[in-house]
Amino acid sequence: MSGLNRRDFLRASALAVGTIVVSSGLQGCLSSSSSDDAARELSFNHGVASGDPLADRVIIWTRVTPLDGRSSDISVGWEIATDAAFTDLVHSGTATTGAARDYTLKVDAQNLLPGTNYYYRFKAADVISPVGRMKTLPAGSIDQVRFAVMSCSNYPAGYFHVYAAAAAESELDAVIHLGDYIYEYGNGGYATEDAAALGRLLPDNNAGEILTLTDYRRRYALYRTDTDLQSLHAAAPFIAVWDDHEVANDTWRDGAENHNEGEGDFTARKLAALQAYFEWMPVRPASANDEETIYRRFDFGDLVSLHMLDTRIIGRDEQLDYANYIGASGFDATAFAADVSDSNRTLLGQTQLNWLQTQLATSTAIWQVLGQQILMGRMLLPAEMLTALQSPGSGDLTTMLTELVTIKLRRQAGDPTLTSEEIARIETVIPYNLDAWDGYAYEREVLLGTARGLNQNLIVLAGDTHNAWANNLATLSGDAVGVEFATASVSSPGLEEYLGLSDAEVPGAEQAITTLADGLEYLNANQRGYLVVTFTTNDAVADWRFVDTVKSSTWNLDTGRAKSLRTLPGAANRVLVPTLS
Repeated sequence: MSGLNRRDFLRASALAVGTIVVSSGLQGCLSSSSSDDAARELSFNHGVASGDPLADRVIIWTRVTPLDGRSSDISVGWEIATDAAFTDLVHSGTATTGAARDYTLKVDAQNLLPGTNYYYRFKAADVISPVGRMKTLPAGSIDQVRFAVMSCSNYPAGYFHVYAAAAAESELDAVIHLGDYIYEYGNGGYATEDAAALGRLLPDNNAGEILTLTDYRRRYALYRTDTDLQSLHAAAPFIAVWDDHEVANDTWRDGAENHNEGEGDFTARKLAALQAYFEWMPVRPASANDEETIYRRFDFGDLVSLHMLDTRIIGRDEQLDYANYIGASGFDATAFAADVSDSNRTLLGQTQLNWLQTQLATSTAIWQVLGQQILMGRMLLPAEMLTALQSPGSGDLTTMLTELVTIKLRRQAGDPTLTSEEIARIETVIPYNLDAWDGYAYEREVLLGTARGLNQNLIVLAGDTHNAWANNLATLSGDAVGVEFATASVSSPGLEEYLGLSDAEVPGAEQAITTLADGLEYLNANQRGYLVVTFTTNDAVADWRFVDTVKSSTWNLDTGRAKSLRTLPGAANRVLVPTLS
C-alpha cells in the first residue's frame, strides 16, 4: 500500500481540472444550448455554488442533470452581473460538460472588482438555474471580515437546519467549511438510526459504504439535493477543506480506520474520493504548476490572512492507539510519552509545514487565521477518565467527574489537606483524542513557537468533534500564542451520545470538563450549530449559534444557549475574554 504523494494529488485533481473554464468577461448573451440540447429534458437539481474567492476572481459551480437518459455532452451558459436582475452584466459564456465530469461545471470568473457582490446563474436547454450571490475578497485597508464556520454534516443523522440558519446571516464574506461535508457510511452505519423516521435514508443505489468513484459522486449528489445546503451555497462563497469522512473515518496518509479487508486498494479509493470532491466542490484543483494542493491562503485586505490547511491526508502519520500501550503490567506511560512527542512524527508533513511557516512570516495582516479540521488545544484529562470515556456505562461517570472537579478546585485553592493520592488523580493526565493535535504534540509546539516568534495574532478554527469549544493556546513554557474557536456539527451527534449524557447531566459534564482541561474556556457538549467569527482591528469575536433540534422539520435558533467570546490583538492580550455587553 503506497502513500498518496504529490503526483497522486495532481493526478486526482487533473481528472477534475477539465471542469474549470476561465471566464475573463462578456462573451455574449446567456443563450440557449445547441438546437440538439434545446430539445433535451434537463434540470439543475443540485443548485449553484461559488467558492475560493480572491480579490479579482471567484469560482462558480453547477451541475446539470439529464432527465432523458442520454449520455452526450451538454452545453451550459453562464451570466455574472452586479445586480440580481442581471441588467448590468460583467461576464457571460458557454462551455460543455458531460459524464466524464459527472455533468458538473466550474467557471473561474476573473477580472472582477475587489470587495464586490456579484450575482450569477446558468442556463441549459432553455432551463435557467437558481441565482447565486458571491463576493470577492476585499483589498487594502478594511474595517471588518465576517465568516460563518461549520463542519460535520451527516445527511441521515438529521436535517441541515444549521445551513439554513447560516444562509440567513447578513454581511458574510465567506463560509468556511472545515470538512466532513459528506459521510461515507451506509444505511445502518454511524448515526443512521433515525434516518428512516426523518425520511433521510440513503437511496438504494447508494445505500452501502461508498468505495468507488460512482459511489462518491452519488453521495455528493444526494447531499446537494438538500434545499438548506443549496440555500447556503447560493448565499455566499465557500472556502472549504476536506476532513476524513470525505474519504473514510480516521483517514491518514496511507490508510483509514474505516478501510478494511475486502474493500480494495486504499490509494485507489482515496483518488476516487478526491476526484469526486474536486468535481462537486467549488474549489480550484491542483495542477502541474500548483505546489499547494488543497492547502492555500486567502488575504482579506490588511485585516485577515486565512491559511486553509490539510491536517488529514497529505502528510499525516498514522494515529497512535492507547491499546498499544496497555499490557499485563498496565499502561506504559514512558513509551507513550516518547511516541506522542517524537520529533519525527508529523501531521502536516514537512512541505506543508514549511509552506505555513513561510505564509506566517510574510503576512502583514493583523490576524493570522488557520482554517483546519481538528482541535489544537491541549485536551489533557485525568487518566482515570480514559476508561470511562472509552467505555460508556462501565461506571458512574457523573460521580467520577464530581470527585475530580472537587479535588481540582481544592488544589487551585491551595487546600493543604489534599492527599498525594488525590493530587495524583488530577495531575496524572493524558490526551483525550489522539486523532487531534494532541497526538502530534511536537509539531504543534513547532507551529505555536513559530507564531509566537513572529509575534503574530493567531486564531485557530476547528471542526471534527461535533461540539463547540474555545481554547487558549500556549507553548509548553506557558507563553500565550492565540486562541482556538471550534464549531459544533451541522448534524452529527456529539459528546452527549458518546458519553451517554441525559439533558440533565449535560451542564455538569460541560463544567467538569472545562474545569479539568487546562486552557479550555468553553464547551457545548450536546447541540448542533455553527460559528460566526467577526474580525476588526480591535478584536476577533466568536459567536456560537445553535439550533434547538435536527430531528424535526420545524426548528428554531436556541438563543438561550448562544455564546460569545473574543480576543484582542497584541502580545499581552492573546487569550479569551468575555465580549463587551
